[in-house]
Amino acid sequence: MIHYTKIEGLIAPTFTSFNEDGEINTGIISVYAEKLRKKGLKGAFILGSSGEGMLMSVRERKAVAEVWAKERSDEFKLIVHVGANAYKDAQELALHAVELGADALSIMGPTFLQPKTIKELIAYIKIIADVVPNAPLYYYHIPVRTGLNFNMIDLLHEVGDEIPNFVGIKYTNSNFKDMQQCILFDNEKYDILHGSDETLLCGLSLGIKGGIGTTYNLIPELYYGMIEAFDTNNIEKSRQLQAYVVELMNIISKYGGGIVAGKHLMKIANMDCGPCRLPLNTIHSEEAKAMENELKAKGLYDPIKNSFVV
Repeated sequence: MIHYTKIEGLIAPTFTSFNEDGEINTGIISVYAEKLRKKGLKGAFILGSSGEGMLMSVRERKAVAEVWAKERSDEFKLIVHVGANAYKDAQELALHAVELGADALSIMGPTFLQPKTIKELIAYIKIIADVVPNAPLYYYHIPVRTGLNFNMIDLLHEVGDEIPNFVGIKYTNSNFKDMQQCILFDNEKYDILHGSDETLLCGLSLGIKGGIGTTYNLIPELYYGMIEAFDTNNIEKSRQLQAYVVELMNIISKYGGGIVAGKHLMKIANMDCGPCRLPLNTIHSEEAKAMENELKAKGLYDPIKNSFVV
């Protein structure tokens, strides 16, 4: 395994901004990155689920990565998701991200003609990893998107000898038995990053130190408060903050989910990322207003201050 320092703290899985005509808009990235830095984020995870990367062309993904790469520093890491159904595309994206100086890469399993076994999944990851042998590589485990619901502990048992630059998993699933086994595997060898906003407290209780979650774009201070409360044994406060997140995520799910609703919430937080890319719908004005009213009624959003109540 290559030398790699595990991530501690929060990484934002950034949204990709599109113009109304459907073309990418890289013009907001520098302002977006600065907002994340000011809020204490440790870096950006680009072109993943929140970034609609799998709905974009290789050319578009490269263009977005090139602008985000200008924002990376030792204090603000850049992780680039390079997964694609065609491994040739993923290889091209991986090589490009390494040329840009990305701190790490991530690969989601293919969503069409999925691997049927762990060995098949490892073969897919390996053929991409082999072209960038010195680049730290995370597997992006998100069964709700990929349909690949293997136990990740089985992956870890086999991946070490096959892929020396494999460093961890972005774990977006609720199988906490499996997650705990992954955290503890081989004397805590791998970096397991928590990927579900509504269950971060569960991850913390198992030993999670870093996370990548969509609403970290909006209210990272809440999650840092949860982490601080947990670390200082203020369990009741950490539970209250996690309950807040659950309320928020319930409403987000009702109005299209983390990408569709999330992009509108970014807009009202003064970071307009434009419409979603088909086949995702862009939230309609009536739904957007209903969501804002529901957030207000739950005490989660203050329309006067145009901010979330934390």
